[in-house]
Amino acid sequence: MTTALYRRYRPESFAELIGQTQVTDPLRAALKADRVNHAYLFSGPRGCGKTTSARILARCLNCAEGPTDTPCGKCDSCIELSRGGSGSLDVVEIDAASHNGVDDARDLRERAIFAPARDRYKIFILDEAHMVTPQGFNALLKIVEEPPEHVKFIFATTEPEKVIGTIRS
Repeated sequence: MTTALYRRYRPESFAELIGQTQVTDPLRAALKADRVNHAYLFSGPRGCGKTTSARILARCLNCAEGPTDTPCGKCDSCIELSRGGSGSLDVVEIDAASHNGVDDARDLRERAIFAPARDRYKIFILDEAHMVTPQGFNALLKIVEEPPEHVKFIFATTEPEKVIGTIRS
């Protein structure tokens, strides 16, 4: 079985992300100072590393040694979220292009209420966030603006202007 190059060589730490210091430096500083926000919006052209950055941030937040700016790569959480890992119950990647409606937003809202199964945080990565309908965003607003302590949101988009202003801010 073949693996796409971007998956086979996907960076697993901020240090491995090349040419993204404008993104990695503030995130690493926030992690070191323990001043991580409850929601982030990563935007940029296709293939620039938005989803990869989101996955690395999730590893840093849920690492057994963290939150840390460099995931250990040895704990269960780091291994599950590593290249070829099985994925984590507490890090939920959602393709917003196909899960973009009010019902999907309500489902996410209900899932966010529950505590993480094992890790420190329950992290929702919404890829292609610009595809969420305005009604879907409105259904998400309250949980994104006032999330439980254990929830973090990471929105990734190629078109930030299509994400409603309250989420962008």
